[in-house]
Amino acid sequence: MPASQAKTGICVLQWTLGIVVLIEAVLFVMPGAAHEFARTHMPGFIRLVIGIGEILGAILLLIPQTAIRGAWLLLAVFVMAILIHLLHGLYGIGNVVVYAAAAFAIAVGK
Repeated sequence: MPASQAKTGICVLQWTLGIVVLIEAVLFVMPGAAHEFARTHMPGFIRLVIGIGEILGAILLLIPQTAIRGAWLLLAVFVMAILIHLLHGLYGIGNVVVYAAAAFAIAVGK
């Protein structure tokens, strides 16, 4: 595969991940999500830390000069979310694992 195609693929992945995560994170930190999150029996501040970390990482990912930093931040937040889920016996983490893999691919591919 030519380098230009790989670069285009990483760019598409970057924008897709950034936009999807930004939208989902904003919905996650909204007050309406607090009730759903309360069913996990985790402290509410965890929802805010993860959500704000995702928002910040997604914004950084969408800015070309800070995209690599944003990808690494998102990877860290996703790994933290995966660990929290697993420690609380919540095993539906497939989407977060895919997001983490995408963030890693962007971080090392840029």
